[in-house]
Amino acid sequence: MEDTTALLTLYTSPFLQPLQDYSTSSSSNTTSSLPSPPPADLVISPNVAYMAAELVIAFLSTTGNILVCAAVGLNRKLHTVTNYFLVSLAVADICVGVIAIPCAILTDIGLPRHNLYLCLLMLSVLIMFTQSSIFSLLAVAVERYVAIFMPFRYQVLMTPRNAVLVILTTWLLAFIIGLVPLMGWHKTPPELGNCFFVLVVDMTYMVYFNFFVCVLTPLVIMFLIYAQIFVTVKRQVRRIASEQSGRGEQQMRAAVSMRREMKTATSLFLVLFLFTICWIPLHILNCFLLLCPHCPVPLELLLTAIILSHANSAVNPFLYAYTMTAFRDTFKAIFMCCRTLGDREASNAASGDDREGAAVRNAHQS
Repeated sequence: MEDTTALLTLYTSPFLQPLQDYSTSSSSNTTSSLPSPPPADLVISPNVAYMAAELVIAFLSTTGNILVCAAVGLNRKLHTVTNYFLVSLAVADICVGVIAIPCAILTDIGLPRHNLYLCLLMLSVLIMFTQSSIFSLLAVAVERYVAIFMPFRYQVLMTPRNAVLVILTTWLLAFIIGLVPLMGWHKTPPELGNCFFVLVVDMTYMVYFNFFVCVLTPLVIMFLIYAQIFVTVKRQVRRIASEQSGRGEQQMRAAVSMRREMKTATSLFLVLFLFTICWIPLHILNCFLLLCPHCPVPLELLLTAIILSHANSAVNPFLYAYTMTAFRDTFKAIFMCCRTLGDREASNAASGDDREGAAVRNAHQS
């Protein structure tokens, strides 16, 4: 009875609209203060603007992050532990574009119906990839911390082998966290069998476990790490700058190294900052839904928060190109190579056509 009441409340609020054929049946029911239950063959009309925005984000996320992976693979200068973690982040963003966003579009119209475990799996994939992104960002922050505060142990701790082990561990943990609803922490499915996130996934899981423990805690740790990095590096730069008299070559190298570390940390912090800006609004809405379940949530606000969270998967390649010279140069080289290959193919095709035309003319003349 409680699930039925919650379902009716959700369907009569602005949260899950528009619904076809339901407005007619509810308006004709004048004998009861409560609207009649939605019909069993209820059809949810898709939100075209939402679907179009999601498809654009999916395309940009997939192509942009494939370019990031290609850049790291092709440029030896980018073969660093930091960039290995960024590749892990890029792979998670590719999966968002290829897998998670199509699942989000399907569940937006309530599909699949009457298949709880497939529904839970589709709703869990975005949680998995989001968690993998958070763990990749945390690994980057820890790697930067070790590089600055433990430089003599860096070569021992941050080897490519250890980086791969960390990446595999983070993906395993992300999959376990994302599959928790599939293991039993979910709501009883409604009688209609529609696959809607708020009707299937338990908000206590999303808020208390996923947000507070798995998202907010790593974010706070990362912000503290970057704050300490910025304070320490700035202090070192000021100390070196104040020692103007008798500055030797070693001090000059230290100053350049510190400025380079500061620039790298700033670029990586921007990735973290944009991730936070994109994902926190949706988690705040989840908290609102849990603490005030009968309060109406405008559909436009919800869809905007969802689109903003997914858009984070598409922005990182642009951020790398804007803030990191090595990535920008490699992206340019890849585009120039593709352009050169395209021009070469066009030239070969044109010369082939010329040869074929000449052969035809010779045949006619003979």
